[in-house]
Amino acid sequence: MSFQASFIVTGGAGFIGSNIVKALNNRGHSSISIVDHLNHPGKQQNLDRLTYQTFYDKTTFRSMLRDGRVPKVSCVFHLGACSSTFETNESYLADNNFQYSVDLCEWSLKTSARFVYASSAATYGDGANGYVDDESITSTFNPLNAYGRSKQMFDMWAIKSGVIARIAGLKYFNVYGPGEDHKQAMRSLVNKAYAQVKSQGVISLFRSHHPDYRDGEQGRDFVYVNDAVAETLFFFDHPEISGLYNCGSGLTRTWLDLARALFAALEKEPKIEFVDIPENIRANYQYHTQADLTKLRRAGYATPFLSVEEGVRRYVAEHLSQSENGCKITPFGFQ
Repeated sequence: MSFQASFIVTGGAGFIGSNIVKALNNRGHSSISIVDHLNHPGKQQNLDRLTYQTFYDKTTFRSMLRDGRVPKVSCVFHLGACSSTFETNESYLADNNFQYSVDLCEWSLKTSARFVYASSAATYGDGANGYVDDESITSTFNPLNAYGRSKQMFDMWAIKSGVIARIAGLKYFNVYGPGEDHKQAMRSLVNKAYAQVKSQGVISLFRSHHPDYRDGEQGRDFVYVNDAVAETLFFFDHPEISGLYNCGSGLTRTWLDLARALFAALEKEPKIEFVDIPENIRANYQYHTQADLTKLRRAGYATPFLSVEEGVRRYVAEHLSQSENGCKITPFGFQ
């Protein structure tokens, strides 16, 4: 079994991956092979809006990769990974997130395909060593969970082996937007809370258990998925630019900001309740993230990022209000 394609997008039925395929479609590309595992109806819904040549289950594709049956392509966007910060099976993550990435990266370099992959802001841990995407300090980061460690493993492999000078990795911060319905507990606050705000007019956020932060003022760098995709495609358009780069807005906004933006998009008065952070995740809870964009801007990426208010407005008006997908009601402060 073999196939011809101009692009391979792993995780192409997932959140960022499906939006990358859609952006490629908008550029006129349809010779695309999507690799994923259809374990949720939301992924099939993502596929239904795309034009592509071939779909391969991840297990089949990895077998093809091992057997040398994957023909050359011009670019691989490697977005496929287990992205759950609740996953504790380190052996599974070492194979699925790390070894799979190594195998596909080595194949890409051998066949002269551009390799652009998803790292994660989870590699920064609690931010004690900052959020600077400098390969020389990557080893100082201490991820707070197994997912972050698996991403750090590949970043460090790429750096130590020297291949980072020939590929591009993006450290995605808190991405939100259409195509995330299948992510369940890892969906954004906006996706989860939409139905609750519309029907009940209330959002539940985690209260702070840190003396330096008031309830709801824990901060994140939120980035709309269209902005994340635009930055990702920049590294396809500029194969001469390689290395690790942050993918965030460069600003810290609070959970209260995000909640209020959702209320505003639905033209409702804010009503926010607070609940305790569950003890099983309290010790590793992040209170602040903020992408340093200095390196990205120096590389020539000048496109501005949407504000939280505008991103949420577009998400609600153009997607959530159209699908009415009945998001599950849960507390939202843990993302």
